Amino acid sequence: MSAGLRVRGLTTTFETSRGRAVAVADVDLDVAPGEMLGIVGESGSGKSVTLRSIMRLVHPPGRVTGQVEWQGRDLIAMPPEELRRVRGGEIAMIFQEPMTALNPVLPVRLQIEENLVAHTALNGRERRARAVELMNLVGIPAAERRLDDYPHQFSGGMRQRAMIAIALASSPKLLLADEPTTALDVTIQDQILKLLLELRDRMAMSVVLVTHDLGVVAATCDRMAVMYAGRVVETGPVAEVFAGPRHPYTRGLLGSVPRGGAERTLLRSIEGTPPSLTDMPAGCAFHPRCSFAIERCRQERPALTATSGTGQAACYRQDALAEAEPIL
Repeated sequence: MSAGLRVRGLTTTFETSRGRAVAVADVDLDVAPGEMLGIVGESGSGKSVTLRSIMRLVHPPGRVTGQVEWQGRDLIAMPPEELRRVRGGEIAMIFQEPMTALNPVLPVRLQIEENLVAHTALNGRERRARAVELMNLVGIPAAERRLDDYPHQFSGGMRQRAMIAIALASSPKLLLADEPTTALDVTIQDQILKLLLELRDRMAMSVVLVTHDLGVVAATCDRMAVMYAGRVVETGPVAEVFAGPRHPYTRGLLGSVPRGGAERTLLRSIEGTPPSLTDMPAGCAFHPRCSFAIERCRQERPALTATSGTGQAACYRQDALAEAEPIL
């Protein structure tokens, strides 16, 4: 997959007073050109750190190892100067909270132009014209007039659109979106997601979308990866994973989603809490919370293996899950 993103054995650790915390452990991911991959999981499962690790935005005491191949080049081994040309130019990122990611003392125009200065040969007048074009592209009304406004003068949805405009400034081929609809109301969330889908198609861009919302994944993504305790525990086409999850954690996430219908039913929950990153249980990290666990699960960590479909799951009980009562 030389034209896309190929991640192998991505591991991110942090040295803490309680010992080494493994935030991301042996993550393997593939993103094809033009594909939208959703990454889901509880808070602390390693989703955001995975995106930052791909971009090499983790700094000491954090340490990133593994292989991140982008169009045949390894980003982890890449010299810093070459990496700076890739970041923002070929691969862009939308950070989780626009009010903290945007600089509050600089007008939005300067923040868009910063990307253009680094990655294009445009002059001042051309950069301003490109900034207007980008703000129109992401649906910010009266773009020319609002160029010199500051982030606090924008609403939450408009700030998120400004973040997308900055990310798209140099026409990247891969967009890493870290919960781009967090804290937005449902109407604005829907607008932002439709915008991302439209931009993906228009710019032939791949997207990796981190989210808590399985409904968002169902509506927008081609494939999904489920993370738990820093590891990918299941991956596959969205429709296939929803129809027949092959990991108990995925099954638990799907069971916690409210369902429509006249009859009232209790939401299912996943008992217990995620493990500490500095003190992982032996075997499968999910086994203390898993009703399907057997002795082998407590002793040996399962690797990602092919499911009966086209996906992969890190579970010894895939057959039992296949025979279990459907969740949805």
